[in-house]
Amino acid sequence: MTEITHRSVTSASGLTMHVAEAGQGPLVLLLHGFPECWYSWRHQLTALAEAGFHAVAPDQRGYGRTGGPDAVDQYSILHLAGDAVGLIDALGEERAVVVGHDWGAPVAWAVAQLRPDKVRGVAALSVPHRPRSSRPPVETMRRVFGDGFYMVHFQRPDVPEAELERDPAATFRGLLYAASGDAPDFLPFIPEGGGFLDVCPQPAELPPWLTEDDIAAYVAEYADSGFTGPLNWYRNLDRNWDLTAAWHRAPITPPALYITGDRDMVAVGARDAIDRLKTFVPDLRDTVWLPGCGHWTQQERPAEVNRALLEFLRSL
Repeated sequence: MTEITHRSVTSASGLTMHVAEAGQGPLVLLLHGFPECWYSWRHQLTALAEAGFHAVAPDQRGYGRTGGPDAVDQYSILHLAGDAVGLIDALGEERAVVVGHDWGAPVAWAVAQLRPDKVRGVAALSVPHRPRSSRPPVETMRRVFGDGFYMVHFQRPDVPEAELERDPAATFRGLLYAASGDAPDFLPFIPEGGGFLDVCPQPAELPPWLTEDDIAAYVAEYADSGFTGPLNWYRNLDRNWDLTAAWHRAPITPPALYITGDRDMVAVGARDAIDRLKTFVPDLRDTVWLPGCGHWTQQERPAEVNRALLEFLRSL
Protein backbone atom coordinates (compact mmCIF):
# COMPACT_ATOMS: atom_id res chain seq x y z
CA MET A 1 0.00 0.00 0.00
CA THR A 2 1.18 3.53 -0.78
CA GLU A 3 2.87 5.19 2.17
CA ILE A 4 1.81 8.60 3.52
CA THR A 5 4.86 10.56 4.67
CA HIS A 6 5.11 13.69 6.80
CA ARG A 7 7.41 16.70 6.85
CA SER A 8 7.49 20.42 7.55
CA VAL A 9 7.54 22.89 4.66
CA THR A 10 7.87 26.66 5.02
CA SER A 11 5.33 28.36 2.77
CA ALA A 12 6.37 31.50 0.93
CA SER A 13 3.88 33.21 3.27
CA GLY A 14 6.39 32.58 6.07
CA LEU A 15 4.36 29.94 7.90
CA THR A 16 6.04 26.58 8.50
CA MET A 17 3.37 23.99 7.74
CA HIS A 18 3.10 20.31 8.52
CA VAL A 19 2.18 18.37 5.39
CA ALA A 20 1.18 14.79 4.74
CA GLU A 21 1.98 13.64 1.22
CA ALA A 22 2.08 10.69 -1.09
CA GLY A 23 3.02 9.99 -4.69
CA GLN A 24 4.81 11.79 -7.49
CA GLY A 25 3.43 13.71 -10.44
CA PRO A 26 1.26 16.80 -10.90
CA LEU A 27 0.55 18.51 -7.58
CA VAL A 28 -2.87 18.21 -5.94
CA LEU A 29 -3.24 20.34 -2.81
CA LEU A 30 -5.88 19.06 -0.35
CA LEU A 31 -7.23 21.66 2.09
CA HIS A 32 -9.18 20.38 5.11
CA GLY A 33 -12.02 22.00 7.02
CA PHE A 34 -13.21 22.46 10.63
CA PRO A 35 -12.58 20.68 12.93
CA GLU A 36 -10.25 18.51 10.90
CA CYS A 37 -6.63 18.31 9.74
CA TRP A 38 -4.59 16.44 7.14
CA TYR A 39 -6.12 13.19 8.42
CA SER A 40 -9.48 13.93 6.80
CA TRP A 41 -7.79 13.28 3.42
CA ARG A 42 -6.29 9.90 4.39
CA HIS A 43 -8.34 8.06 1.74
CA GLN A 44 -7.55 10.56 -1.02
CA LEU A 45 -3.80 10.82 -0.40
CA THR A 46 -3.20 7.18 -1.29
CA ALA A 47 -5.75 6.99 -4.10
CA LEU A 48 -4.38 10.07 -5.87
CA ALA A 49 -0.80 8.90 -5.40
CA GLU A 50 -1.57 5.50 -6.92
CA ALA A 51 -3.14 7.28 -9.90
CA GLY A 52 0.04 9.23 -10.64
CA PHE A 53 -0.35 12.46 -8.68
CA HIS A 54 1.60 14.17 -5.92
CA ALA A 55 -1.06 14.58 -3.23
CA VAL A 56 -0.27 16.98 -0.39
CA ALA A 57 -2.54 17.65 2.59
CA PRO A 58 -1.29 20.38 4.94
CA ASP A 59 -2.47 21.17 8.41
CA GLN A 60 -3.68 24.68 7.66
CA ARG A 61 -2.94 27.79 9.71
CA GLY A 62 -3.85 27.29 13.36
CA TYR A 63 -4.40 23.55 13.02
CA GLY A 64 -2.67 20.43 14.24
CA ARG A 65 1.08 20.22 13.87
CA THR A 66 1.24 23.52 11.97
CA GLY A 67 -0.23 25.74 14.67
CA GLY A 68 -0.13 29.46 14.10
CA PRO A 69 0.07 32.97 15.51
CA ASP A 70 -1.93 34.18 18.50
CA ALA A 71 -3.43 37.31 16.92
CA VAL A 72 -6.96 36.80 15.59
CA ASP A 73 -6.39 39.08 12.60
CA GLN A 74 -3.67 36.72 11.30
CA TYR A 75 -6.37 34.26 10.18
CA SER A 76 -7.97 36.24 7.37
CA ILE A 77 -8.80 34.70 4.02
CA LEU A 78 -5.81 36.52 2.52
CA HIS A 79 -3.50 34.80 5.01
CA LEU A 80 -5.10 31.41 4.34
CA ALA A 81 -4.96 31.77 0.56
CA GLY A 82 -1.42 33.11 0.87
CA ASP A 83 -0.38 30.01 2.78
CA ALA A 84 -1.75 27.77 0.03
CA VAL A 85 -0.18 29.74 -2.83
CA GLY A 86 3.09 29.91 -0.91
CA LEU A 87 2.99 26.16 -0.35
CA ILE A 88 2.67 25.53 -4.10
CA ASP A 89 5.83 27.58 -4.59
CA ALA A 90 7.65 25.95 -1.66
CA LEU A 91 6.91 22.51 -3.13
CA GLY A 92 8.69 23.59 -6.29
CA GLU A 93 5.65 23.79 -8.54
CA GLU A 94 4.31 26.54 -10.77
CA ARG A 95 0.67 25.43 -10.48
CA ALA A 96 -1.53 22.92 -8.72
CA VAL A 97 -5.04 21.58 -8.60
CA VAL A 98 -6.47 22.92 -5.35
CA VAL A 99 -9.14 20.86 -3.57
CA GLY A 100 -10.94 22.04 -0.44
CA HIS A 101 -13.56 20.68 1.93
CA ASP A 102 -15.69 22.68 4.40
CA TRP A 103 -13.57 25.75 5.36
CA GLY A 104 -10.93 24.48 2.96
CA ALA A 105 -13.40 25.06 0.10
CA PRO A 106 -13.59 28.87 0.54
CA VAL A 107 -9.79 28.88 0.70
CA ALA A 108 -9.61 26.87 -2.53
CA TRP A 109 -12.15 29.16 -4.20
CA ALA A 110 -10.17 32.19 -3.00
CA VAL A 111 -6.88 30.86 -4.36
CA ALA A 112 -8.55 30.24 -7.73
CA GLN A 113 -10.13 33.70 -7.71
CA LEU A 114 -7.11 35.69 -6.48
CA ARG A 115 -4.33 33.74 -8.21
CA PRO A 116 -5.76 31.85 -11.21
CA ASP A 117 -2.25 31.72 -12.64
CA LYS A 118 -1.35 29.22 -9.89
CA VAL A 119 -4.39 26.96 -10.35
CA ARG A 120 -4.80 24.22 -12.96
CA GLY A 121 -8.20 23.40 -11.52
CA VAL A 122 -10.24 23.86 -8.36
CA ALA A 123 -12.51 21.34 -6.65
CA ALA A 124 -14.75 22.12 -3.67
CA LEU A 125 -16.49 19.65 -1.39
CA SER A 126 -19.59 20.69 0.56
CA VAL A 127 -19.21 24.49 0.39
CA PRO A 128 -20.10 26.16 -2.93
CA HIS A 129 -18.59 29.46 -3.97
CA ARG A 130 -20.63 32.34 -2.64
CA PRO A 131 -20.01 35.72 -4.26
CA ARG A 132 -19.18 38.54 -1.86
CA SER A 133 -22.34 39.85 -0.22
CA SER A 134 -23.51 43.45 -0.06
CA ARG A 135 -23.23 43.59 3.75
CA PRO A 136 -20.90 42.06 6.39
CA PRO A 137 -21.85 38.41 6.94
CA VAL A 138 -21.96 38.21 10.75
CA GLU A 139 -24.41 41.09 10.93
CA THR A 140 -26.59 39.33 8.35
CA MET A 141 -26.42 35.94 10.08
CA ARG A 142 -27.25 37.48 13.46
CA ARG A 143 -30.28 39.25 11.96
CA VAL A 144 -31.55 36.20 10.05
CA PHE A 145 -30.65 33.34 12.41
CA GLY A 146 -30.05 34.97 15.80
CA ASP A 147 -27.19 34.72 18.28
CA GLY A 148 -27.65 30.95 18.59
CA PHE A 149 -26.41 30.23 15.06
CA TYR A 150 -23.08 28.45 15.45
CA MET A 151 -21.06 30.89 13.32
CA VAL A 152 -22.33 33.78 15.42
CA HIS A 153 -21.69 31.81 18.63
CA PHE A 154 -18.10 31.20 17.51
CA GLN A 155 -17.45 34.97 17.49
CA ARG A 156 -17.34 34.87 21.31
CA PRO A 157 -13.81 34.85 22.73
CA ASP A 158 -12.65 31.84 24.75
CA VAL A 159 -16.07 30.28 25.38
CA PRO A 160 -16.31 27.96 22.30
CA GLU A 161 -12.80 26.58 22.65
CA ALA A 162 -13.26 25.98 26.38
CA GLU A 163 -16.24 23.77 25.55
CA LEU A 164 -14.62 21.94 22.64
CA GLU A 165 -11.37 21.29 24.53
CA ARG A 166 -13.05 19.95 27.71
CA ASP A 167 -13.26 16.41 26.28
CA PRO A 168 -11.79 16.33 22.76
CA ALA A 169 -12.79 12.71 22.13
CA ALA A 170 -16.42 13.52 22.92
CA THR A 171 -16.18 16.66 20.76
CA PHE A 172 -14.97 14.78 17.68
CA ARG A 173 -17.27 11.83 18.25
CA GLY A 174 -20.36 14.02 18.64
CA LEU A 175 -19.65 16.50 15.86
CA LEU A 176 -18.44 14.02 13.25
CA TYR A 177 -21.53 11.91 13.86
CA ALA A 178 -24.06 14.76 14.15
CA ALA A 179 -23.23 16.37 10.81
CA SER A 180 -22.95 13.09 8.93
CA GLY A 181 -25.50 11.48 6.69
CA ASP A 182 -26.00 8.74 9.28
CA ALA A 183 -27.49 11.05 11.93
CA PRO A 184 -30.87 12.77 12.14
CA ASP A 185 -31.08 16.20 10.53
CA PHE A 186 -28.39 18.44 12.02
CA LEU A 187 -29.44 21.99 12.94
CA PRO A 188 -26.49 24.00 14.30
CA PHE A 189 -28.54 26.36 16.45
CA ILE A 190 -27.36 26.53 20.04
CA PRO A 191 -30.07 26.64 22.73
CA GLU A 192 -30.14 29.68 24.98
CA GLY A 193 -27.70 29.18 27.81
CA GLY A 194 -26.30 26.06 26.16
CA GLY A 195 -23.25 25.15 24.13
CA PHE A 196 -22.39 23.91 20.67
CA LEU A 197 -22.05 20.31 21.78
CA ASP A 198 -25.66 20.35 23.00
CA VAL A 199 -26.65 19.90 19.34
CA CYS A 200 -24.02 17.19 18.80
CA PRO A 201 -25.24 14.20 20.82
CA GLN A 202 -22.99 11.20 21.38
CA PRO A 203 -23.92 8.34 19.02
CA ALA A 204 -25.02 4.99 20.37
CA GLU A 205 -22.59 3.52 17.83
CA LEU A 206 -20.27 5.03 15.25
CA PRO A 207 -21.22 4.92 11.56
CA PRO A 208 -19.23 2.48 9.38
CA TRP A 209 -16.93 5.17 7.93
CA LEU A 210 -15.75 6.37 11.37
CA THR A 211 -13.85 4.32 13.96
CA GLU A 212 -12.58 4.90 17.49
CA ASP A 213 -9.09 4.86 15.99
CA ASP A 214 -10.11 7.79 13.77
CA ILE A 215 -11.40 9.67 16.82
CA ALA A 216 -8.12 8.97 18.63
CA ALA A 217 -6.15 10.24 15.62
CA TYR A 218 -7.99 13.57 15.67
CA VAL A 219 -7.53 13.91 19.42
CA ALA A 220 -3.79 13.33 19.04
CA GLU A 221 -3.47 15.85 16.20
CA TYR A 222 -5.21 18.54 18.29
CA ALA A 223 -3.34 17.78 21.52
CA ASP A 224 -0.86 20.64 21.22
CA SER A 225 -2.64 23.23 19.08
CA GLY A 226 -6.20 23.07 20.44
CA PHE A 227 -9.21 24.84 18.94
CA THR A 228 -8.41 28.57 19.20
CA GLY A 229 -6.64 28.81 15.85
CA PRO A 230 -9.40 26.95 14.00
CA LEU A 231 -12.09 29.10 15.64
CA ASN A 232 -10.20 32.24 14.64
CA TRP A 233 -11.12 31.48 11.03
CA TYR A 234 -14.75 32.19 11.97
CA ARG A 235 -13.73 35.34 13.82
CA ASN A 236 -12.45 36.82 10.56
CA LEU A 237 -15.69 36.54 8.57
CA ASP A 238 -16.39 40.26 8.63
CA ARG A 239 -12.70 41.09 8.17
CA ASN A 240 -12.65 38.86 5.09
CA TRP A 241 -15.63 40.75 3.70
CA ASP A 242 -13.78 44.03 4.24
CA LEU A 243 -10.50 42.81 2.73
CA THR A 244 -12.00 41.34 -0.45
CA ALA A 245 -13.88 44.40 -1.71
CA ALA A 246 -11.57 44.56 -4.75
CA TRP A 247 -12.81 41.11 -5.83
CA HIS A 248 -16.50 41.81 -5.29
CA ARG A 249 -18.34 39.33 -7.54
CA ALA A 250 -15.21 38.61 -9.57
CA PRO A 251 -15.48 35.34 -11.53
CA ILE A 252 -13.49 32.21 -10.75
CA THR A 253 -12.01 31.23 -14.11
CA PRO A 254 -10.07 27.94 -13.68
CA PRO A 255 -11.81 24.64 -14.45
CA ALA A 256 -13.91 23.63 -11.44
CA LEU A 257 -15.68 20.70 -9.81
CA TYR A 258 -18.21 20.71 -6.98
CA ILE A 259 -19.08 17.64 -4.88
CA THR A 260 -21.59 17.44 -2.04
CA GLY A 261 -23.91 15.12 -0.17
CA ASP A 262 -27.66 15.42 -0.40
CA ARG A 263 -27.83 15.20 3.42
CA ASP A 264 -25.16 17.85 3.98
CA MET A 265 -26.65 20.72 6.00
CA VAL A 266 -24.42 23.19 4.09
CA ALA A 267 -25.62 22.07 0.67
CA VAL A 268 -29.26 21.90 1.76
CA GLY A 269 -29.07 25.48 2.98
CA ALA A 270 -27.12 26.69 -0.05
CA ARG A 271 -29.20 25.20 -2.86
CA ASP A 272 -29.67 28.61 -4.51
CA ALA A 273 -25.91 29.22 -4.51
CA ILE A 274 -25.30 25.76 -5.97
CA ASP A 275 -27.88 26.31 -8.70
CA ARG A 276 -26.15 29.60 -9.61
CA LEU A 277 -22.56 28.36 -9.45
CA LYS A 278 -21.94 28.68 -13.18
CA THR A 279 -22.79 32.38 -13.01
CA PHE A 280 -19.58 33.05 -11.09
CA VAL A 281 -17.67 29.84 -11.93
CA PRO A 282 -18.11 29.74 -15.72
CA ASP A 283 -15.89 26.69 -16.29
CA LEU A 284 -17.70 24.50 -13.75
CA ARG A 285 -17.26 21.04 -15.26
CA ASP A 286 -19.64 19.08 -13.03
CA THR A 287 -21.75 19.13 -9.86
CA VAL A 288 -21.79 15.74 -8.13
CA TRP A 289 -24.49 14.91 -5.57
CA LEU A 290 -23.81 11.91 -3.32
CA PRO A 291 -27.03 10.25 -2.07
CA GLY A 292 -27.22 9.74 1.69
CA CYS A 293 -23.95 11.58 2.30
CA GLY A 294 -23.69 14.22 4.99
CA HIS A 295 -21.11 16.93 5.60
CA TRP A 296 -17.88 14.89 5.87
CA THR A 297 -17.85 14.21 2.14
CA GLN A 298 -14.46 12.62 1.48
CA GLN A 299 -14.56 10.57 4.69
CA GLU A 300 -18.14 9.32 4.32
CA ARG A 301 -17.88 8.48 0.62
CA PRO A 302 -14.18 8.04 -0.20
CA ALA A 303 -14.64 5.80 -3.25
CA GLU A 304 -17.15 8.12 -4.92
CA VAL A 305 -15.11 11.23 -4.12
CA ASN A 306 -11.90 9.63 -5.39
CA ARG A 307 -13.64 8.61 -8.61
CA ALA A 308 -14.99 12.13 -9.22
CA LEU A 309 -11.67 13.79 -8.39
CA LEU A 310 -9.69 11.50 -10.67
CA GLU A 311 -12.09 11.99 -13.55
CA PHE A 312 -11.75 15.76 -13.10
CA LEU A 313 -7.94 15.62 -12.77
CA ARG A 314 -7.56 13.53 -15.90
CA SER A 315 -9.72 15.96 -17.87
CA LEU A 316 -7.40 18.90 -17.25
